[in-house]
Amino acid sequence: MQQENQLNPIHFNENTINLREELEKYLYYWKWLVIGVVLCVVATYFYVRYMPNLYEVSTTILIDDSEKGGVTELSALENLGLLGNTKASLDNEIELLKSRSLMERVAKDLQLNVQYFSQGRVIESEMFFKTTPVKINFLLDDAVLQNLITQFSIIVKSATQFEFIENDTTKLYTFGDKITASFGAIIVTPYMVDKNDFGKEIIVKISPLKRIVESYRNRIQIQILKNSSVLKISLVDEVKVKAEEILNNLVAQYNKDAVADKNLIATNTNKFINERIEIINNDLLEVEIGAEEFKTSNKLTDITSEAGLVLQNKTEISKKAIDVSTQIKLANYVADYVTKNEGELLPENLGFTESSIDESTTKYNQLILERNRLLRSATVQNPVIVNIDKQIKQLRAGIQQSLSSLKSSLNITLQDIKKQENLFNAKIAAVPKQEREFRSIQREQQIIEALYLYLLQKREENAISLAVTLPNAKIIDTAFGSDVPVAPQRKMYYLAALVAGILIPLGIIYILLLLDNKVHTRKDVEAVLKAPILGDIPKSVSDKKVVVGENERNSAAESFRLLRTNINFMLSKVKDGGKTIFITSTLSGEGKTFIAINMASVLALSNKKVLLIGADIRKPKISEYLNMPSEKGLTHFLMDDQMKVQDVITTIAEFKFDLLHSGIIPPNPSELLMNGRFEDVLAYGRQHYDYVIVDTAPVNIVTDTLLLSNQADMFIYVVRANFLDKRLLDVPKLLFAEKRLPNMAVLVNDTDFERGYGYGYGYGYGYSESEKKKPWWKKGLIFKS
Repeated sequence: MQQENQLNPIHFNENTINLREELEKYLYYWKWLVIGVVLCVVATYFYVRYMPNLYEVSTTILIDDSEKGGVTELSALENLGLLGNTKASLDNEIELLKSRSLMERVAKDLQLNVQYFSQGRVIESEMFFKTTPVKINFLLDDAVLQNLITQFSIIVKSATQFEFIENDTTKLYTFGDKITASFGAIIVTPYMVDKNDFGKEIIVKISPLKRIVESYRNRIQIQILKNSSVLKISLVDEVKVKAEEILNNLVAQYNKDAVADKNLIATNTNKFINERIEIINNDLLEVEIGAEEFKTSNKLTDITSEAGLVLQNKTEISKKAIDVSTQIKLANYVADYVTKNEGELLPENLGFTESSIDESTTKYNQLILERNRLLRSATVQNPVIVNIDKQIKQLRAGIQQSLSSLKSSLNITLQDIKKQENLFNAKIAAVPKQEREFRSIQREQQIIEALYLYLLQKREENAISLAVTLPNAKIIDTAFGSDVPVAPQRKMYYLAALVAGILIPLGIIYILLLLDNKVHTRKDVEAVLKAPILGDIPKSVSDKKVVVGENERNSAAESFRLLRTNINFMLSKVKDGGKTIFITSTLSGEGKTFIAINMASVLALSNKKVLLIGADIRKPKISEYLNMPSEKGLTHFLMDDQMKVQDVITTIAEFKFDLLHSGIIPPNPSELLMNGRFEDVLAYGRQHYDYVIVDTAPVNIVTDTLLLSNQADMFIYVVRANFLDKRLLDVPKLLFAEKRLPNMAVLVNDTDFERGYGYGYGYGYGYSESEKKKPWWKKGLIFKS
């Protein structure tokens, strides 16, 4: 246990080491990260290169909220929550601006379902019809055009001719010709044609109007600015001019609706006044004819008034009677209109002496208008509509009650006036009968004439109000868009490409590392095995099998020198004779033969006599590695009892160690190794050599090594990095735990320093000259300590 602790490296702070190693794992693949970033950025460049620019266009309008001024009894009830809010709120106006019917009128007016595209080298660019070289006149019914789905192309050939392409059929036409297409007849006329348009292909696409309307409704954005009555309407579109036209037309259509709604009251009032004027005109004509007939029949030219104060008082009383009668008739007219025209607007400002009637009439008309506007986007079952209907019913009943009360009051007043008038009539009994009759006719004439003149005056006032009706929205800024596109945000796309170029390779690398079950570092071995770790043999960049020499200072040679030191430490207790070192592994191909040859070379460099024995007689490789012909070897000795050990030992002057070849591959290798002759080989080696290195067979494949294990002073168990499955570490773990391999130590072979898994050996020997000359793209990016 003490040896184990001394051979294993010092453990630094685990968190620091783990963070560094995790970073080095990914930085080893820096070339793939660079390739990923380059590919993503290049792909993004071509993607955004052909993405159409989107421009934001906006307009600001001020919503007229003059109706919100003034406080009445009804507004006080609204503030208390007793009546519903029937005022035009900004939310209602926003919904009206985004209504389907409004956008549909805009789409029809601008013919938005017909789109024009200019064919480029790669993509199509949309144009607005006001900027296209040609104009298409469709000789179709609107209903057909608005539900049509088709596409055709026009190529301008000259100032007078063009080609019409539909369904891969091309025909030459002259501007103004009637073209019979598959969907109907059209006429193409030049609009803004110049020489630069010759040969240009214009693609015309027709889509259903409903689809276009929904598209623009969803893209229209409306927001309230700073708790005011100002609305900002914005639209993002590929064609800035087109978006400006849409917003301007949208506001115009909205104002047109608002003006029509406001004029509805004045229009109904004008209709009522004209009807009454026609009736009163006939009444006035009859009275005037009656007066004319009365004077003619009675031969009257001038009627003198009664004398003095009596006649004057009677005149004042008569005037009062006229006013009261006028009010009564007017009340009767309005009451009759209210009864017969339920749910329609009522005439306003007719001059009743009772001001509450005019106020109630105004409020009633406002509720009728509000109900009509809300019914455009709601049903009669809507709670707001139901609430408004209730208020309308209450106001209508109140107006009728007020008119009834007014008539009763006026009738009482008129009766009093008539009583006074009768008194005065009694006082002027002496006045001739003709005078009295004529005065009655004259009074009736004056009543009708006063009412006639009054209605004429109201008609003119109503006409003036109709002429000066203001729109609901005042345009603060017309639609305007910057020349700088708001999308695509190319910097964000490139940033996303940069991030994706890093994250995608990192994700793939992470998955590969997650699925990777190979041994990579000595830490992977230490996590399973408690056996001493002799060291790491780095991946050799040379094709030579013998990497150790007197003048070699590369990382592999230095690692074997460090291995020599650790082996001497492990064998410090062996005092008598030569020291036998067995080398084995779990599987074939882990480099135990490579380790055996180079360990023999490095031990021989220290002026020690070394014998290398190829004991892997099933699959010998030493002769192949050393490029030596196959001679008599171990199998020959094991099979021939007359042969001596020195007869099969070859001296290799180039490497300064002796070699005992494996010999031919026998049919019964296990039996040969058990016949006792192999012990004679080891005894000879211990007697004549300082070190005897035995290259044995893999322990997980055959039992040859375990048969010879008791002859070893030390077992070096080779674990090849990036080759051996971690699950197979259970094999050496079990062997070490059961002490079946004496003095067992582990050697990690073929470690990759470029991955950051090694730390180098010595000072300045981390890389050989050949490693330093490697191109930069073949090197891993690691941290150096």
